[in-house]
Amino acid sequence: MPEEPCQCPDCQRFYREHDRLIRENPTLRQQQELNWAALQSFRTLAGRVLEELQKTHGDGEAEQSTPQLAASAPADASASPEEESLQQAISDLENINAHLFSIEALMERIFDVRVPEDVEQKFRELAGELAPDPLNADRLRLNRLLHQTPDLPDHRP
Repeated sequence: MPEEPCQCPDCQRFYREHDRLIRENPTLRQQQELNWAALQSFRTLAGRVLEELQKTHGDGEAEQSTPQLAASAPADASASPEEESLQQAISDLENINAHLFSIEALMERIFDVRVPEDVEQKFRELAGELAPDPLNADRLRLNRLLHQTPDLPDHRP
């Protein structure tokens, strides 16, 4: 028996977005382009934030490598909790950017794949099954009927 999907607001928002992306991009080519654009926008934004943080707060490694700074005070004693938190965020963003570059290299391989139109049509057909239009008249009627059915477990007579 399949497990019921989570009903928390975050998961419900994810399911809606997942289905919308399938409905609006129902071919292999559209999914390739969508994922490439999402990856590039993530890299652009994360990279710019990292650059700005490094300009205004330093990158931590450069500060520690300066002999005068390293000799003047122990690293643990000189950094406030806010500074340590900020340096950790910078380090995390550096790691994210490194991972995004790796993902980009893999995504380039996905872009090498082209499929014939009949396969793209199969993508469109299955997209309609996986993520049917929530505003479709039949789906709206079905939802209304399900919510009016007293014998379902979530309804009280």
